[in-house]
Amino acid sequence: MLIVHVHVHVKPESIKDFKQATIENATASIQEPGIARFDVVQQQDDPARFVLVEVYRTPEAPAAHKQTAHYAKWRDTVAPMMAEPRQSVKFTEVFPDAQGW
Repeated sequence: MLIVHVHVHVKPESIKDFKQATIENATASIQEPGIARFDVVQQQDDPARFVLVEVYRTPEAPAAHKQTAHYAKWRDTVAPMMAEPRQSVKFTEVFPDAQGW
């Protein structure tokens, strides 16, 4: 399992459009066989900040995800909405184990 937290800071005027585009991408992403979860969370005290929690089943799944039409559409749509470049941090599962995802 590979768990990626993608930290995103969007321009305040883009929050609504970012959420719409990201929910569309996440909805399509969870249909991919290599993705176990694709959560979108918004920071309570700063609604312009989000974390995408992407849980991949294999090391190859992130590259496959980035080849999809829905990812390309999302990437291109949200690029001008960014207040700063997004950042990702990679994790390995501890609990639950891989079968629990």
